[in-house]
Amino acid sequence: MNMKACWALVCAVVMALAAAPVAWALSGVAPIPGPVVRGFDPPGEDWYPGHRGVDLAGATGDTVVAAAAGSVTFAGTLSGRGVVVVDHGELRTTYEPVTPLVHVGDRVAMGQAIATLDDGHAECRMGTCLHWGLRRGTEYLDPLSLLGGPGVRLLPGEAMDAARAAVRARAAALDHDVGTTGILSAPAVAPITSDFGERMHPILHVLRMHNGVDIGAACDTPIRAAAPGRVESVGFGEESGNQLVIDHGVIGGHRVRTLYLHASGYSVASGDRVDRGEIVGRVGTTGLSTGCHLHFSVTVDGQYVDPKGFW
Repeated sequence: MNMKACWALVCAVVMALAAAPVAWALSGVAPIPGPVVRGFDPPGEDWYPGHRGVDLAGATGDTVVAAAAGSVTFAGTLSGRGVVVVDHGELRTTYEPVTPLVHVGDRVAMGQAIATLDDGHAECRMGTCLHWGLRRGTEYLDPLSLLGGPGVRLLPGEAMDAARAAVRARAAALDHDVGTTGILSAPAVAPITSDFGERMHPILHVLRMHNGVDIGAACDTPIRAAAPGRVESVGFGEESGNQLVIDHGVIGGHRVRTLYLHASGYSVASGDRVDRGEIVGRVGTTGLSTGCHLHFSVTVDGQYVDPKGFW
């Protein structure tokens, strides 16, 4: 299928979806301004482990605001943690661990203070986090879908096949080019083979923190800058192998850097300015590596966070 035909299909699907009835629409704000340190990762089945919301980095005592206007349906303690639940009609948002500033039955406006942030989120990877959830009935949804745009539209079930086809057509038309939406773009086009978080190291055989994601790209695959920035350093480490650090400056009030490890080599030097998507090196297997892949890390204000929360 050529590019013109692909985009014709995308346009046709978009027009069809625009005419379809909308089940609900809601837009909102982030409950605290901190970065996402763990993204939405729902389980395949309800009883499987997963992450049914997002974790936002914060500090104890931070003000937590309602993501959207609604009515408070719970403000109390569950399993030893303070929780606030706000009903928005077909949707409801949850906030924990917090000390509630509201009561059941209160009407709240978008951005209104509803709680202060507590510590005690044991799974937080940044010390103190707000776990923010979004549900429709028993279905978990990604809370980040409420942010940044005119609103979130839930399409009728019969439209999903057409929407998926449009996405596949667009991906084919772009010939796997690196995207430019979001704060960061994927630095290589390949599946993630190891997630952010604690894992058994494949070579050292010890349980330790994996401070990035492994992207299972083949040797010599181009590595692209995830965002515009300045090359902070190019070096080599016994574990990391060839390592590149790019400083992207201050984004949303936080200093953001990206790291690219195990490369066969780099085509940039310290001090170089790079653009989003610019090729900065090639995938390799230097350092402690079991095979060709790219280890990609993100730091926010010097702390490692889950890169998938920024793509």
